Amino acid sequence: MPKCNHCDAHVSERFARVFADEYGEIHACISCSANAGIAEVARDRARGT
Repeated sequence: MPKCNHCDAHVSERFARVFADEYGEIHACISCSANAGIAEVARDRARGT
């Protein structure tokens, strides 16, 4: 089961596919971050920062 590395909350497989980094780690989820924050992390990851 995938989980958030920040708060250890369970996330769905679908969420993990979208927001996990290249190592499969999830740094923010809906339990510990605002939706806008999750999108920002994904945007930064796509830029390679």
